[in-house]
Order: sequence, then C-alpha cells, then structure tokens
Amino acid sequence: MNASRHSKTDVLQAALNLLDEVGLPDLTMRRLAATLDVQPSALYWHYPNKQTLLAEVSNTIVNFAKPVSAGKTWQETATAEALALRDSLLAFRDGAEVVSSTLALGLGADHALERLEKSMAVADRELSHAAAESILFLVLGQVWHEQQRMQANSLGVVDNLNLAGTPNLEIGIQLILGGLSEKIDA
Repeated sequence: MNASRHSKTDVLQAALNLLDEVGLPDLTMRRLAATLDVQPSALYWHYPNKQTLLAEVSNTIVNFAKPVSAGKTWQETATAEALALRDSLLAFRDGAEVVSSTLALGLGADHALERLEKSMAVADRELSHAAAESILFLVLGQVWHEQQRMQANSLGVVDNLNLAGTPNLEIGIQLILGGLSEKIDA
C-alpha cells in the first residue's frame, strides 16, 4: 500500500486516537502503522521521525484549549488561559507528558506559552515571559500528576485517590500572578 492512501491529517488523528487508547509509552510507529494498515515506512512520507509526529500531536493538544473571552482583567484572563490549557491537557491521555517533552526538546507546543504571555502583556516582555513560563510549568506538572494518579486509580494500583487538583492549581496561579502584580506596581 502506498503512503498517499492516508493524508497527514489521517496519520495525526490515528496517533491521537492511539494515544488515548494505549498511552504514550505504547504509541509506536509500528503500532500506528498497523492501525492504519500500512508499512511503518509509509508513515515517514508525512513525518520524518516519531519526534516530529509527537510535536504535531503536542501542538494539536495545546491548540485544543478553548479560546478565552476578552473583557476580563488580565489576572482573570491569565487564569482562564491556564485553566483552558489544563482542560486541553486532560482531554488527552498522557497529554501533559507529550506536551512537556515536546517543549523540553524545543519541537513545538509554543502556542501555550504565547497565549499565557499575551494574557500578561501588562508587564514588560521579560516579566510576562517569566510568569507565563512559571504558570505553564505549574499547569504541566499538576496535570502530569493528575494523569498519573488517574492511571494508577484506573489500574487499581492505589485506592481512594483524591483526583481534585484544580483548587491547588488555581491557588498556585494566583500566587504567581500576585507576584507579577507586585512587580508591575513597584
């Protein structure tokens, strides 16, 4: 079967579906090829390597975040952006791990940081970048923790896990934004 049988979008969608089905550790090019009923080499027609495919998966996860409405204070907008990112990460199994590794390698998922920075444009670029990056890492860490706990809970490894992470996340976000507000007002 030739590579043109499936579009790049088909391959990406199959990868997202497989991610949700088996998780990141078992999302292999061989398994993806089998899902699409093609030879693994056919995938390289659209993606030169697995890292490139995962970068596209990561961008899709980040771009899944709902747009935040205008007309709020910058603190409310920044909080809404962070929570929208949290929701998009949680919408995909291992979403935080995929996005975190893509960011760490500098391969994509920059839109999350850009949206957070834009919401804090009241500060100079250096401060808004530092605050946005801090919030991004906080969200990624919190969601990664939540997803690990959900997976452990689903496997019956640990009983009675408290999976509610949003209140602590919002407190952390407010602490970072409060620090930024103080720097702006100083």
